[in-house]
Amino acid sequence: SESPAQTSHNHQRPLDVQPTEEEVNSHQDKLMEVISLGNEVWTSTLHFDSVEDIHSCFQSLTAEVSKLGASHTLKLANRLYGEKTYNFLPEFLASTQKMYSADLAPVDFQHASEDARKEINQWVKGQTEGKIPQLLAKGVVDSMTKLVLVNAIYFKGIWEEQFMTRETINAPFRLNKKDTKTVKMMYQKKKFPFGYISDLKCKVLEMSYQGGELSKVILLPEDIEDESTGLKKIEEQLTLGKLHEWTKHENLRNIDVHVKLPRFKMEESYILNSNLGCLGVQDLFRSSKADLSGMSGSRDLFVSKIIHKSFVDVNEEGTEAAAATGVIIQVLCEKMPTPQEVFSVDHPFLFFIQHNPTANMLFFGRVCSPKKKETLEIEGKA
Repeated sequence: SESPAQTSHNHQRPLDVQPTEEEVNSHQDKLMEVISLGNEVWTSTLHFDSVEDIHSCFQSLTAEVSKLGASHTLKLANRLYGEKTYNFLPEFLASTQKMYSADLAPVDFQHASEDARKEINQWVKGQTEGKIPQLLAKGVVDSMTKLVLVNAIYFKGIWEEQFMTRETINAPFRLNKKDTKTVKMMYQKKKFPFGYISDLKCKVLEMSYQGGELSKVILLPEDIEDESTGLKKIEEQLTLGKLHEWTKHENLRNIDVHVKLPRFKMEESYILNSNLGCLGVQDLFRSSKADLSGMSGSRDLFVSKIIHKSFVDVNEEGTEAAAATGVIIQVLCEKMPTPQEVFSVDHPFLFFIQHNPTANMLFFGRVCSPKKKETLEIEGKA
């Protein structure tokens, strides 16, 4: 039998797209390779020596970012939707509950898969405050589906230094060297942590949300140098280790910055099978080779799809973001800035929403092209 599963969090190595426990246990060597990316920087940064370390890390991180009393809203939620006639191992259900607070909701995929799909989507919609109303499209689950593992994250933060709406104007956003589109450009001049990566010719800006636990980091090329978005050089060099180095507080200076930032929304959906396939995770998606026996005691399960959807809205007040992922089983500041800097985000850029106490990235994306006024399209990851 085939079977589906689902997860959600935040965009590609954000808190969002993380392997479930049994996926890790059953394909441990390959997934450990993927998590380390064959890169000593990642391995040394993440300190993952074993599968148990991975689960323990995410358990602690989830508790840390979801704690009550914060001035922002950040909700993480997990749930299992299992075929009611299928026998899952008690150990599997107990461990997902313990480590990810994921309860099993029995549904009738076999005879009423469409009703089950609607139930899953309704839950995700509620957990993301209506921002992701349909994680699973019609036909994604069917009578062969055995399990959907759902993980959702919702974030809403208010800028520490808000933009004034009266300062927002229509302004051009350069898509590439030739084309522009009009966007709503916000403006403010305040003190922000600012840096410059000289070998990449890239500016770095950090903007905090109220409370200081979360902030948005923007990487902005000085200009569009390649024939597309101008982001190629940065993306080729980007690793988690380098990002941490670039955004260290000792590598940023708190100075007056004229910030021009487009108001934008982004919504995107991805099937992550091919992404993981490029990283070497392939057997998981093959019915003849997948080993998810840690879930059921048998080898009749495989992952048919891993679906990720995201939503981010940035405006004068702050940022609202949501993400959900579904696994379906049938996952240096070298240049000292001048006393004032202009940070004009009028061409493609990368952004990250990070949890400062743990230095974890919760959301990340690349903004390349305005779809229409007040809305920018996300290309790549969200």
